[in-house]
Amino acid sequence: MSEEKKRVDVDFSEQAVPQSSRRNVVTMFMVMLGFTFFSASMWVGQSMAQGLDFGGFVSSILLGGAILAAYTGLLGYVGTKTGFSLDLLARRSFGTKGSYLPSAMISFTQIGWFGVGLAMLAIPIATQFFGDSATAKWIIIILGGILMTGSAYFGIKSLTIVSYVAVPLVAVLGTAAMVMAIRQGNGTIIDQFAASGNSLTVFAGAGMVIGSFVSGGTATPNFTRFAKTTRSGVISTVVAFFIGNTLMFMFGAVSSIFVGGNDIFEVMVKLNMFYFAVLVLGLNIWTTNDNALYSSGLGLANIFHQKKKPMVLVAGLIGTVAADWLYWNFVSWLNVLNATLPPVGIILILGYFFNKDEYTEDSKAEKTVDWFAVAGVICGAVVANLLKWGIASINGMVVASIIYIIGRKVGKKA
Repeated sequence: MSEEKKRVDVDFSEQAVPQSSRRNVVTMFMVMLGFTFFSASMWVGQSMAQGLDFGGFVSSILLGGAILAAYTGLLGYVGTKTGFSLDLLARRSFGTKGSYLPSAMISFTQIGWFGVGLAMLAIPIATQFFGDSATAKWIIIILGGILMTGSAYFGIKSLTIVSYVAVPLVAVLGTAAMVMAIRQGNGTIIDQFAASGNSLTVFAGAGMVIGSFVSGGTATPNFTRFAKTTRSGVISTVVAFFIGNTLMFMFGAVSSIFVGGNDIFEVMVKLNMFYFAVLVLGLNIWTTNDNALYSSGLGLANIFHQKKKPMVLVAGLIGTVAADWLYWNFVSWLNVLNATLPPVGIILILGYFFNKDEYTEDSKAEKTVDWFAVAGVICGAVVANLLKWGIASINGMVVASIIYIIGRKVGKKA
């Protein structure tokens, strides 16, 4: 009995998550909400505050949030219904070897954001409290890398613990600081937004909202597969993404308006909430970084046919060592890569709804490579990054969908 338990893969990287290992709706909500507490989303909030009035800001969040919620909600449904991770879903829609493409894309982007997140933690703390000391910066990067890699290493249980601790603290303390800043400002927040240049349209703002977390959102099945029911998986995803992203945008906007920054950390420091500022910054980044590394580990495990845990260690080491370089040199490239992942997500969704019989627990992926799925991602990514009209991620998904559907038609005739 004990030997059998030892052999159980608690990450279920090669099988569907059984009902006995699924979590309740509260746990899923906390995990997904923690995932959306993404500090880089505050940068988007800053840009929106500088280019929109308050009405435009709210409208952009509602429009972009609705589209992002629909995308992640569908992925959440598929993940919960099948119990499969993104990589197991990809084996069925892209083929066993074709799945290496989406696995590599999600791993690469999430390792990149993990490293950027570590630098986003270390640089402001080292600058604010240690005179911009390079030594202090690297100590914080290494310590943060060890802790965040550790929580990703131990899987969904440790991700849950971190989320239960971090989510309430970040939400309450961050919101309190935001309200205090607004009260101490000149005029109402609506007045402050009105002072912006109105250089953005609502449509452009909505595109920024979607782009801010659509890459991370593509990894949604990695977490919702642990939900007990499809209802709880979808609701926890949709509500968490909407609340979490909105909160991050508000934090970034208030920081931009009242202290000229892009992070609630700067607002809290300005309010003399030094220790709380460090706590909120650290926990906010931790809840996203451990989830990102968890997805990277699953992706690398699929490519190299290894267990997830050692792959998490490899990904964590790469992200930690490269953190400072990634922050200063790779953010623009990561934003380009973000637009390449929605085509992956839409093909995962279409693949499930078109071929449900292939997604049962007993079924196995039979194709080696689905070239139309691969072509859909490549063409969708190119269009998403080069076409200047509309919303990049949606453009990419439309192109990927058309190519994938054509491939199904061709396959039926063959």
